[in-house]
Amino acid sequence: MLEFVRPGVSAERTRVVIFDFDGTISLIRSGWVDTMVPMMVEILLDLKTGESEQSLHALVEDFVARLTGQQTIYQMIEFARQIELRGGTPLDPLRYKKMYLERLHAKIAYRIEELRAGRVPPEKYLVPGARKLLEDLYARGFKMYLASGTDQEYMRDEANLLDVSRYFDGRVYGALDDYKSFSKKILIERLIKSAECDGPSFLGFGDGYVEIQNVKEVGGVAVGVATAEPECKVVDEWKRKRLIGVGADFIVPNFLCLDKLLPALFPNGKH
Repeated sequence: MLEFVRPGVSAERTRVVIFDFDGTISLIRSGWVDTMVPMMVEILLDLKTGESEQSLHALVEDFVARLTGQQTIYQMIEFARQIELRGGTPLDPLRYKKMYLERLHAKIAYRIEELRAGRVPPEKYLVPGARKLLEDLYARGFKMYLASGTDQEYMRDEANLLDVSRYFDGRVYGALDDYKSFSKKILIERLIKSAECDGPSFLGFGDGYVEIQNVKEVGGVAVGVATAEPECKVVDEWKRKRLIGVGADFIVPNFLCLDKLLPALFPNGKH
């Protein structure tokens, strides 16, 4: 199902395509929210502020979603701030990030192992239709970037396991320890500053608030991938509303609608 949020919008001026990774292309980390949010709620409940588990869950879910697409550390910085607001003494945000990653990696280890051993095809952990989309855009000659809030060493390994790195010709970027030195916004600004392209030359694909907002801020075209993971068969209504709220031009639950999406993006065919 393809939703035309802004009918008539096309990506004819596209020169550069930016993809988010988790939830947009990769499903390896599907369920990460169900690891991060309970961890944070558990720690906040221990402060015994009298707030209900339900209200804390809603609070955490909201800021985690709002910061999805940025480096994971930003979610942990906000979490530490919430602890402080409640009179607690937070640990360094990097400690919380480490705790979260330990839990997540334990949960997804079998997925990495079965991919590495070749027991399952990469398609098992790709958003449906993603490879066909990547192949089409690559064949059109666009300069393609893969940019993620996940730590660079992990996401590059996972992109290789899914056999998608080759579409990006080395332009695969993730979070760094020096978290202020890289973000999707910084990447876009660098490309514009280098005169490689102007804002309307960007086409972005993402399931998070941040990457859609970054592309729209410079005048690009954005496809919101409102994936209801892990099946990715229908639109996640909550994601849809947030992505439309920051300017998504199109909404898809997966990329099985390429017969409609590609002509909408490029009505005049290959440029």
